[in-house]
Amino acid sequence: MKRLFGTDGIRGMSGEFPLDPRTIASVGAALVRRLRAPIEAAAPGGAGLSPRILVGRDTRESGPWIQDAFVSGVIRAGGAAESAGVIPTPGLAYLTGRERFDAGVMISASHNPFRDNGIKIFGPEQIKLTDADERALEEDILREVSLIAARAVRSGCAPSEVRAGAAGSRGDEDRGAAERFLPLYKDFLLESVSPGLSLSGLRIALDCANGAAASIAPALFAALGADVLATHAAPDGRNINEACGALHPEALARDVASSGADAGFAFDGDADRCLAVDRTGRILDGDFILYIEAQRLKARGLLRGDVVVATVMTNLWLEKRLREDGVRLLRTPVGDKYVLEAMLREGAVLGGEQSGHVIFLDRSRAGDGILTSLRIAEALVQDGLDLARLASGIERFPQVLLNVPVSSKPPLETHAEIGPAIRRAEEELAGDGRVLVRYSGTERLARVMVEGTDAARIESAARAIADTIREHIGA
Repeated sequence: MKRLFGTDGIRGMSGEFPLDPRTIASVGAALVRRLRAPIEAAAPGGAGLSPRILVGRDTRESGPWIQDAFVSGVIRAGGAAESAGVIPTPGLAYLTGRERFDAGVMISASHNPFRDNGIKIFGPEQIKLTDADERALEEDILREVSLIAARAVRSGCAPSEVRAGAAGSRGDEDRGAAERFLPLYKDFLLESVSPGLSLSGLRIALDCANGAAASIAPALFAALGADVLATHAAPDGRNINEACGALHPEALARDVASSGADAGFAFDGDADRCLAVDRTGRILDGDFILYIEAQRLKARGLLRGDVVVATVMTNLWLEKRLREDGVRLLRTPVGDKYVLEAMLREGAVLGGEQSGHVIFLDRSRAGDGILTSLRIAEALVQDGLDLARLASGIERFPQVLLNVPVSSKPPLETHAEIGPAIRRAEEELAGDGRVLVRYSGTERLARVMVEGTDAARIESAARAIADTIREHIGA
């Protein structure tokens, strides 16, 4: 199992391993070394060429010092880094390719609380590292961390490095980055909807999660003519995702219902997720969004291969509805990078996750929450889409999701007690449901999901598995 990389990059509590300054700097140095080999191979005699890395971050207070630590490692290894400032993750991915950087690095913990942070790495093709690449890079990072520690012991002094929380003011740098990069990303978003699209007459509520969407999404919707109600759009470094955004869309649902808005959209901290809310205040997850967009693309003859890619977490109702429409649902492991890998392999143009990551391959290889919200708003205008009417005709299969804190992560299926508990639940459902038990890729959690037609039976099955996990490996 990987020690540093999880489902979506490296993630943890800022200041603690693996997000301590020494390890972060080692990530920067290891990445430069990995990037240099193909550069030198492609340009004979180009040993002096420096890999160029674009670095962005969300609004967490730890972002600036983590960026400084990462850049110190990049420079130490002979690379060059440029700051994109505060920007959504999909914006960083897009700009990495557009501006011909060798890699893009996003400092963000997505939907996690402000105390956490993380490092996501993109190549110039907007593709995250493969599992094999992550393992190779991880070995290099851990080797360097060990060597630095050993040198420090031999020399009797601590290595020179950025201290956690020691970053200085970023005012001028952030203004410069915003002036250069944000307009390019905004233009990309506007070019991703129909030319001349007007949202005039629509009242749209936006929950920006006090994150990277705050300085972009409200202005974009207003520029298209919408009457915008923006909430949680005043980040202070600590309020990111706090009782708001895609992880807590209940606040937006209340705002939509009370304000008479036509729809609402909730983003997460780095704006790669989007959940929708219909005019009645009903929350619509990524499964609903995939269904809406699959119908639109199929009606226009643009749903290549009549296939949609989603993950094992996607509710069975979506698979059933798509099948009725002649569309195949292909499932992958949890993680938008696995969705993208399958989309590229299958030639699919639409894929995503129940959590709200949606990939429109005709425009981007990254899940983009703001792009998703613009596409749905476009459907409200062009197709006369009524989200509330559509949602009222869809009945989700009962689904129970339980998170169990764990002290270790042994293989679940072969565990002497947990494995049989999982198999008993599968036998009890007797083909009338499904069971999925996995570890979180970013937290010390075991996730138990049971889905079926009988709510009481799946609740009982899920709790039996969770209790067994808690008893034997619970934290």
